Amino acid sequence: MIISIASGKGGTGKTTVATNLALSLGAAVQLLDCDVEEPNAHLFIHPVFDQTKTVTAPVPEIDMNKCTLCGKCGEICQFKAIVVVGQTVLPFEELCHSCGGCMAVCPEDAITEKSRELGVIQKGYRNGIEFIHGKLRVGEAMSPPLIKKVLAYTDPAKFTIVDAPPGTSCPVIESMKKANFVLLVTEPTPFGLYDLKLAVGAAKILNIPCGLVINRSDLGDDNVKAYADRENLPVLMEIPFDRQIAETYSRGEMIVEVMPEWKEKFLKLYEKVKHLVT
Repeated sequence: MIISIASGKGGTGKTTVATNLALSLGAAVQLLDCDVEEPNAHLFIHPVFDQTKTVTAPVPEIDMNKCTLCGKCGEICQFKAIVVVGQTVLPFEELCHSCGGCMAVCPEDAITEKSRELGVIQKGYRNGIEFIHGKLRVGEAMSPPLIKKVLAYTDPAKFTIVDAPPGTSCPVIESMKKANFVLLVTEPTPFGLYDLKLAVGAAKILNIPCGLVINRSDLGDDNVKAYADRENLPVLMEIPFDRQIAETYSRGEMIVEVMPEWKEKFLKLYEKVKHLVT
């Protein structure tokens, strides 16, 4: 089973839920941090990394000695990642989606592929938990290709927790689309509700069942719960605004270790998700 822990906005507590759920379950669990632009789950899990891999993507390289400037490469590219300008061909590597279309249509075989670095993937373990995250290269424009590489490590034999990026754009969709269940973490504020609606809409388009975790649940108002009732979204867990929880997080420690009573609550969360999926 794969669950993606997402939200419509940053700062709601996705990583808190993902890491504490993983640590509560222990062995035979994978935790994939797909927030590759700013991964932070490792700061709480503290895995021992034993593998680092540089990830690359193929991009076009033009042999101008063969090129006749016919422009077919630019015509097929839906992302304007390669264009004919004057007497040369300009590939924009940052826009390339590595589909290979330009190379396939070139009548002169003037286009080959070279590698462009996207970032790195690191793999490690803690107490039987398999931890994997990606780190996007500084200056890289697109994160979905690296997210896809992180998700390729998914082990069907394990319960996989995906810590998705914030928002509802392409990186989040990439992190959600293969999940069996989307666990949305929100907060009872107007901002939380607005972005929650966007995230629920994305999950519905993907036809993936979802449920809610309400963080800082004793603050704000009841509009999030009212929305959940209208949309038949189950509220699977509520985390109150608690000073000890906040201090634990600020120190990079795990709630289920500092406050052991919370381990049972996260295990109940898992059972509720499992019941909804099966």
